[in-house]
Amino acid sequence: MKPTLLFYLCGALPLVAQAAPCLPIPELIARDSQYEEAMRVGDPAFLEKHLADDFVWVHNLVSSIDAKADLLARARKPASIPKARTTSEVKAHVLGDTVVLRGLSSVDTWNADGKTWRTNRYQFMRTYVNSGGECRLLSVQTMKVWTSEGGKVGGG
Repeated sequence: MKPTLLFYLCGALPLVAQAAPCLPIPELIARDSQYEEAMRVGDPAFLEKHLADDFVWVHNLVSSIDAKADLLARARKPASIPKARTTSEVKAHVLGDTVVLRGLSSVDTWNADGKTWRTNRYQFMRTYVNSGGECRLLSVQTMKVWTSEGGKVGGG
């Protein structure tokens, strides 16, 4: 009886390992912050490595939908570089080796004068999956929830 139990337990260990998130949650949140920075500065190498091949981003009220190729093209030739992109209130939802992060993303964009900026805040959901042993971003959905009035002034 004991050898049979041991056999089943040994067989179940790989299943338990497969059911773990693709990265520990604190590391995944750190990776997600790196994604925000890659989006801010236009880092196609980071995006190529960390986006799933079937990546999709559904924007505010389906105003546009981007695939991986769309994001890579934009990263290679950014129209502008925002002052900052930061996240807050990030929560993780885990099911097997899939993790959905949700929270707020604030994007500070320079105004035409180059001295003031405005902030757009979005609620986001990002789905990370284990793909070929790598934790990759499969999908993003964003919804604008707030825009600052006028321009903020400051050096930093």
